[in-house]
Amino acid sequence: MVSRSELEFAFDAAIAEVQKSIKVGMTTIGGESATAYLQQLDDELKAERRRAVERGLVDREWFQTTIRGLVEWVPETELSLIAALGRIVRSAPK
Repeated sequence: MVSRSELEFAFDAAIAEVQKSIKVGMTTIGGESATAYLQQLDDELKAERRRAVERGLVDREWFQTTIRGLVEWVPETELSLIAALGRIVRSAPK
């Protein structure tokens, strides 16, 4: 049996955090529904997870672009999404 890497766990935790945010009806910093943003982020995380597991590392450009986009709409009170993405980059092999 193949064990899952820390990188896979980090992506899975971030995906779970996004799905939790969808379920609770998270709103954006502007007060509108964040569902469309969250669904897009969920799709991106799943796609990048597959690529990162194949490569064994996270695409730094993808990560930077994703974080920049996230901080434009995520409320300051919802830091768990940003933290979950930070875990991904910290877990990637150097």
